[in-house]
Amino acid sequence: MALTAIRVALALALYVVGAVVLGLALFPAVWWCRSAWLSAAGWALWQQTLWVCLAAGVGYFIFGFNLMFISALLRWVFRLDVREGEYPLASLGMLRWYVSNALQFIVWSVFGDFLLMTPFAALFYRLMGAKLGLNVQINSKFCADLALLDIGDNAVIGGHATVIAHSLESRGLILKRVRIGRSAIIGLNAIVLPGVEVGDRAVVGAGVFVPKDTKIAAGTVYLGK
Repeated sequence: MALTAIRVALALALYVVGAVVLGLALFPAVWWCRSAWLSAAGWALWQQTLWVCLAAGVGYFIFGFNLMFISALLRWVFRLDVREGEYPLASLGMLRWYVSNALQFIVWSVFGDFLLMTPFAALFYRLMGAKLGLNVQINSKFCADLALLDIGDNAVIGGHATVIAHSLESRGLILKRVRIGRSAIIGLNAIVLPGVEVGDRAVVGAGVFVPKDTKIAAGTVYLGK
């Protein structure tokens, strides 16, 4: 019963956070579209409609980037950095982890496809606390716990790869840092779990599952056990 109550409370917290963040991010985009509509007063209806539609297209990107920066700002204001350790389900650490990942989830769900394989994906990772080197290529929306993720120069996160630094176990939430070395590659659809260390120039094969606390030597190809 208590666990159900906790889940309900966390879900409601997610909805509140989502409503606030989405509303704030939408404000400049809606203002932009409204200004476009007013500026076209007196035009033929089809011209006014086309102008507003074009403005809405631009407004979507205004909304998306605004959403990204607002999420990062809220993370900073409310000190939502997660740290390695064990946290009971009903704890401040658990709530901090949940809200931090909720902010990431909102951005990835609404605007993530336009960030992947661009420098803005790496920028978002950094804004959410990840430690990234230079020229990191990211092609996945399925990375969580970004404040516990270290990625070296020229590393690649392949399409739909999952990289997480948390596990929910009988004793609660377990957080462990994940380290991906320089020029390492995490293959398409690979799954990397908490505590994993991928050495420099190492490759995790496509679709490979990497268990918790696995250490992959530099320059090797990991194809699972």
